[in-house]
Amino acid sequence: MSNKIVKDTFAITLITLVAGLALGIVQGITADPIAEQNLKAKQEAYKAVFADAEQFEETDLSSGLSEELEACLDENGFTAQNIDEVMGAQDGSGNELGYAFTVTTSEGYGGDIQFAMGVKADGTLNGISILSIGETAGLGMKATTDDFKNQFKDKNVESFVYTKNGASADNEIDALSGATITTNAMTNGVNAGLCAFRYLEGGSQE
Repeated sequence: MSNKIVKDTFAITLITLVAGLALGIVQGITADPIAEQNLKAKQEAYKAVFADAEQFEETDLSSGLSEELEACLDENGFTAQNIDEVMGAQDGSGNELGYAFTVTTSEGYGGDIQFAMGVKADGTLNGISILSIGETAGLGMKATTDDFKNQFKDKNVESFVYTKNGASADNEIDALSGATITTNAMTNGVNAGLCAFRYLEGGSQE
């Protein structure tokens, strides 16, 4: 009986080790293609929101700048938003044209929403491109449509607000019908990106 327990334990351990090794090999094989695909998706999103740019260079957020930027967002009420990545948009000669941001907002009805947005050096918002979203089909998912996204395009405003009564000013967007939570999440996310832009340009929001 004792020998059987030992054999069974050995067999289970061996199976676990083999399975773990196999999983590690599979992850090793798939990790690079997944990373490349994610990078490609981001590059396409950046290009979509900054068509004039020939290249994008990551902005160094070290030396405490990341913490300062996060503190700035918090001070301005953007506690549910995060700036995941900042890319300097450049022309073919390396001249800075503005920034492309990757923003995540946790206020979506279905959870986190991540998108890219491009802001020219003069503060004009080129537009937004959704990277990840899990909102309700037919309602919040309409945030991925051009009709909704284009409301932010080519606007130079300090911040956006949404309305249910029909947008009548540059800083107003029409709320998605039946999806106020999604609309609010997207609006706050974009405003957080604009706040980050002003901080990077001027170093202060006060």
